[in-house]
Amino acid sequence: MYKMRKLFIPFIVSVVLIAFTGCTAYKQVPYWQNIDTVDLSQSKGHYEVHIMPKDLLTITVSTSDPKAAQPFNLSVSNTTGTAGNLSTGSSLLTYLVDNSGNIDFPIIGKIHVQGLTKSECQDLIREKVKPYMSATENPVVSVRMASFRVTVIGEVGGSKVIPVSTEQMSVVEALASAGDLGIHGKRKNILLIREDASGQKHHVRLDMTDANLFNSPYYYLQQNDIIYVEPSVVKTKGADLGASTSLWFSFIGIVTSVAALLVNVLRN
Repeated sequence: MYKMRKLFIPFIVSVVLIAFTGCTAYKQVPYWQNIDTVDLSQSKGHYEVHIMPKDLLTITVSTSDPKAAQPFNLSVSNTTGTAGNLSTGSSLLTYLVDNSGNIDFPIIGKIHVQGLTKSECQDLIREKVKPYMSATENPVVSVRMASFRVTVIGEVGGSKVIPVSTEQMSVVEALASAGDLGIHGKRKNILLIREDASGQKHHVRLDMTDANLFNSPYYYLQQNDIIYVEPSVVKTKGADLGASTSLWFSFIGIVTSVAALLVNVLRN
């Protein structure tokens, strides 16, 4: 009986250690684990993207008199061929924001738009085109950002460049669009790389297990942001053998240990 107890104690200790390791690993997986204790009032407010150099803008000016707005709505002709047939269409001209933060707008000339929100840019252009119209005209200006995109790479369902048509995307939406984090992705160490208006690159680390993420100024992404999800140590160590091979070796090792233990117990 004493020998059996000596054999079973290491077995029980091993089982406890495996269970404890499993619980610890699980705690690394769920998102926003402290959300019940975090004040999310700081996250209140609607995010608006600011225009930066190298952005592409689509700008439309509308009035009750289409002829009055026509000079401000330049279009480009597109000729495409399908099955040997040529068709011609037109689309509105896009405006590239230069390195100084300006666009070259018809009739008006250079307009400095860097740092403006979409609504601020619309108001600015509206005031600049008014003098070229009759007093009864009330122009409506629409500005759209045609080049907003973010990139997600690393330990996710599928690395991709994501176009953002709504001009607003959170880090959560970006990760979801890329297939979410893989089980081996580091949830506490998401790397965000951002370029400012001067072209300078910056980086910040985000923790997806902490609900304070919703209060972070980096929760909403800017155009051209890059998100990188690092692989965990387990994934890195098992890269040579492959995930399935590592699991099989672990399973075989456990079965072998249990079998040896049972043989020793039965012999005694």
